[in-house]
Amino acid sequence: MTTETPDGHVDRLLAAMGPRLRAARERHGASLSEACRATGLTPSTLSRMETGRRRPTLEVLLLLAREYGVPLDELTGTARPAPASVPRRARPANAKTVLPLTPYVGGLHAHKHVLPAVPPATDTAQPPPRPRQVSHPGHEWLCVLSGRLHLALGDRDLVLTAGEATEFDTRTPHGVANAAPDRPTEYLVMFGPQGERLRLRPATG
Repeated sequence: MTTETPDGHVDRLLAAMGPRLRAARERHGASLSEACRATGLTPSTLSRMETGRRRPTLEVLLLLAREYGVPLDELTGTARPAPASVPRRARPANAKTVLPLTPYVGGLHAHKHVLPAVPPATDTAQPPPRPRQVSHPGHEWLCVLSGRLHLALGDRDLVLTAGEATEFDTRTPHGVANAAPDRPTEYLVMFGPQGERLRLRPATG
């Protein structure tokens, strides 16, 4: 049996901090500029925190937790699971789960994202709303594992199915939503905050 060192645990928390900050902001429904106006942070500072290139201070985390309406330990990933007898606070219906796959901060890193099933539309005559778009420095490679993913990329709308992948400059406004009517959608993201990209190397021999 192996045990994780305290340093390793801290590294994992820090590696997941950026995606967790971004997911909390998106669940709150705030753009990068709106969050900055409310907290006094500059867009470049918050963007660097969300992409893992800068570590947030406790003061900044307190500001963001208050603005997004979430407990500090939920924002930092240190919340303990609630006992079975205690009802857990309901998550928003469109809450996205982000699972970090690389235990380090900065550089090319990977995450698995899970979007919950879409609730049935009450008005079938109306098309579903377009995903809210964000933009920030970096380059992203995205691959759908299961379900259907609606990717709004600039003025284009793509629906990706299981096994399909795409890549794009994240300075282009982009947003995603579950396009499957009855099941979750899971996808992998490889993200380079400084423009790092995957490099295909042909097999030899």
